[in-house]
Amino acid sequence: MSPSAAEPAHTPISVLLCDDHAVERAGLLALLSNAPGIEVIGEARNGEEAVALAAALRPDVVLMDLQLGSGSDGVQATRRITRPDGPGSPHGPYSPHVLVLTTYDTDADIARALEAGAAGHLLKAEPPEELFAAIRAAAEGRSTLAAPVAHRVLAQMRSPRPTLTDQELDILHRLARGLSIREIARALSASEATVRTHLDRIYDQLGVNSRTAAVSVAREQRLLP
Repeated sequence: MSPSAAEPAHTPISVLLCDDHAVERAGLLALLSNAPGIEVIGEARNGEEAVALAAALRPDVVLMDLQLGSGSDGVQATRRITRPDGPGSPHGPYSPHVLVLTTYDTDADIARALEAGAAGHLLKAEPPEELFAAIRAAAEGRSTLAAPVAHRVLAQMRSPRPTLTDQELDILHRLARGLSIREIARALSASEATVRTHLDRIYDQLGVNSRTAAVSVAREQRLLP
């Protein structure tokens, strides 16, 4: 075959790794070095480095851990990378895709990551082929969710959301800030008995029996920030 008839070489998908554990980064680097069509062009140890390197190196995909120790977590970094005026601004020629790769798969973390603009959520326990496929999908602008994650997200979308009144949501927000029943009653100019009545209904709607569980479930249901 003549040079002119040869097929053009495909540019590899450029990937930026973000993980605060050096051993994890080294393992991913070794794994991805054997993946055809994928090239790691940078490594970040925290959210701030990920944002800076995304702007400087302009990777196709940012492989992002969520638990990054001190400083910005993976969700905050994802939001900054994918925001309209960030490195991935849709108004410019460059638009990176963030693929979350974590050990944990709590509903709250998944929801936060997707709301921040992540193209997908994958578990570190997935087989290498799944990771390679997810990176290629992300580079093409397609979403990928690990099977257990996808099932839970769909179930959550299909289940009815709790219906709380504005006053009950207000009480829930005050609970999340650590206020006591007495403090909430004073702030609302209501009796403690009235606040307890509202709390009973909040617990019933959320299917919990304690304030700690109520705040946790409310965050998972995106009733609280």
